[in-house]
Amino acid sequence: MDDGRKCTVVIVDDEPILRMDLSEMLEMRGYKVVGEAGDGYDAILTCREKKPDLVFMDIKMPLLDGLSVTEMICDEKLAQTIILLTAYTDHDYIEKAKACGISGYLVKPINESALEPTIEMARNKTRVCQQLEEKVESMTNRLKSRIIIEKSKGWLMQKGNLSEEKAYNYLREISQDKNIPMVQVAQFILKRAGLRP
Repeated sequence: MDDGRKCTVVIVDDEPILRMDLSEMLEMRGYKVVGEAGDGYDAILTCREKKPDLVFMDIKMPLLDGLSVTEMICDEKLAQTIILLTAYTDHDYIEKAKACGISGYLVKPINESALEPTIEMARNKTRVCQQLEEKVESMTNRLKSRIIIEKSKGWLMQKGNLSEEKAYNYLREISQDKNIPMVQVAQFILKRAGLRP
């Protein structure tokens, strides 16, 4: 995510002047504006095409509002980080924004000095969340593998009248001999036995 360059940005707002001003502020700071959109539908199409690192998303737009668009962008993984652009600061909007995957919140009119810190904090939040998701996925995969190995080991113990240690060693020896992960050996054994891995 952080490869030593400034991130790519899509700006979504129904006010052309705000888009132009924000684009200028971002370009001056080394960010690369790769697309703009004036409504929710164009925002989705632009993000599908550009796959930006960051989206500035207006909350109030014609056709599709910013929160609905954000949910779609997050579901399709079209952008890494989304910062909400809004003139609304009430608690209800903030809670809705948090619930749909917003990483940052910038109140209009945009305070130029707050722009870069807001971007970097939002990108850091995204980075931390991605790392947590990767850890959870890794742990889930390890747990699934462990369950498959245990099920295969149990079948070997029952079918071959083996001790738990001998069943485990049998799986490990095939894994080492064939140079494939133990979970694959366990899956083959369960399939051959007509059992679901």
